[in-house]
Amino acid sequence: MRDAFIDCLVELAEVRDDVFLITGDLGFGVLDEYAERFPGQYLNVGVAEQNMTGVAAGLALEGFRVFTYSIANFTTLRCLEQIRNDVCYHDASVTVVSVGGGFGYGALGMSHHATEDLSIMRAMPQIKIMVPGDDYETVESTKYLAEQTGPSYLRLERGSVKLAAVEESNFNYGKARLLRPGSSLTVFCSGGLTEIAVEVADKLLKLDITLRVHSVSALKVMDVQAIRDAAEQTHGIITLEENTLLGGLGSAIAEVCMDEGIAPKTFKRLGLGDTFSSVVGSQDYLRHFYGIGAASLEKTVTTILGGVK
Repeated sequence: MRDAFIDCLVELAEVRDDVFLITGDLGFGVLDEYAERFPGQYLNVGVAEQNMTGVAAGLALEGFRVFTYSIANFTTLRCLEQIRNDVCYHDASVTVVSVGGGFGYGALGMSHHATEDLSIMRAMPQIKIMVPGDDYETVESTKYLAEQTGPSYLRLERGSVKLAAVEESNFNYGKARLLRPGSSLTVFCSGGLTEIAVEVADKLLKLDITLRVHSVSALKVMDVQAIRDAAEQTHGIITLEENTLLGGLGSAIAEVCMDEGIAPKTFKRLGLGDTFSSVVGSQDYLRHFYGIGAASLEKTVTTILGGVK
């Protein structure tokens, strides 16, 4: 997804001189073309993410549309005060771009795992939160955010993901994108785990289980109608996220259900519990270890449906 983001940013910079990219000493191979072609719209501030965010806020207040770029926990948790006080409070047009959200840098340990960022950033006033599920949503999210004013957060997977939707070219901010139709259960997911939900949905077809899979790319504006339809038309809702369960996607959908009087027949959240991700390993290994991989989702689905009368 990071390549899709950069390719899109290059296209934007070709026609817009207000697009500005700042990196915290990361992504040299990925960012080389952008840096070479648009040196006047690019800065590498070094390993100084707090300074990067302050510079970004200043540039934004002078009319630039700024994107800051680094590993997920470094663009967010390391400079949270600057995001809150400099960017969000001043409603500055800065998009904080994080790469390798969740366990994307799993082998580097807890310091590089971003498993609280969505919850924390979602609590910031005046900020849009985007967690694309594939390359298509990454490009559409980037183009959308480049046209908006005010702060935003874009969380990306390191690798490329290409998913076929029920209807192509159906990206709308705040609308859940339907990837698989179904009437058994509904899975709302975000980010790289969207690919896993689709994989499980396709596998379970042989058991005559049809999972309705929605990619939820926006976490501050929920698709109330999709949630209502899931509650009324399927046997329940499962949320799947590579983030702590405290304040992330599952919490957001649960809030909608309570606020709107929506009562799913069952409701199950899959994500990281109230713990630090102290285990080290590949992203796939850590997803399995913390119960958000394909096997965990499949077991959850069959357990719920086994109890349906």
